[in-house]
Amino acid sequence: MPNKTAKPAAKATVAKPAAAKAPAAKAPAVKAPAAKPVVAPKAPVAAAPAKAPAAAAKPAVKAAAPAPKIEEKKVVTQRQGFKANEFVVYPAHGVGQILAIEEQEIAGAKLELFVINFIKDKMTLRVPTAKVANVGMRKLSEPALVKKALETLKGRARVKRTMWSRRAQEYEAKINSGDIVAIAEVVRDLYRSDSQPEQSYSERQLYEAALDRLSREIAVVQHSTETEAVKEIEAQLAKSPRRNAKAEAAEGEGEADAEGETDETDGDTTVADEAA
Repeated sequence: MPNKTAKPAAKATVAKPAAAKAPAAKAPAVKAPAAKPVVAPKAPVAAAPAKAPAAAAKPAVKAAAPAPKIEEKKVVTQRQGFKANEFVVYPAHGVGQILAIEEQEIAGAKLELFVINFIKDKMTLRVPTAKVANVGMRKLSEPALVKKALETLKGRARVKRTMWSRRAQEYEAKINSGDIVAIAEVVRDLYRSDSQPEQSYSERQLYEAALDRLSREIAVVQHSTETEAVKEIEAQLAKSPRRNAKAEAAEGEGEADAEGETDETDGDTTVADEAA
């Protein structure tokens, strides 16, 4: 009896190792498909270069954006009959040059401005294009008008028998009027030759201001220098008849009255004399 039971036990132990070997042989068969995913990454690598042309197309759109700004600057080159780089006469400051016509935003409102440069005064002025008529800005005088102003210089000086303060105001108004003929009249009336009494300080200031305005405009119109224009003006003044002694005496009295300015009746009588 014991011998029979021992043999089946031995068979059972032999059968177990045989079952273990079967699964071990299947394991290498599963590893074979693992090498296939290596081919899959090739698809994204080929798709990546397709994005490069799209990025290159964006700068072409940005380059076209500044084009409208250039067109706007070209349009703003002329306003109210005035052009950029043109010489003009601003009554309060004389001859200047328009450097540009620009737009500025002030208090939420857009304004077009003339940028005017006065080289001799080292000053830049900005004038709204809509206010040109109000301030009296004008173009340079025509050659015919310049000739008329030079002819005015050869005339006889007209000195009013009024107090100097009143005459000084009239001279200043003529200088700041921007009228080239009126400015020539101030130069003519205040000019003193070497044989005549010297000018007072206030007379000299007004004379130099009028001479400066007149010579600048003549120089630009005639395409010459200011020095040449001053020489031409002085040559015309030299042709004017000398003032008589009575006119010079009356002018001296007017300057004396300017110091006190107490007698108002003097002005009234002189107006009557001028009307006569």
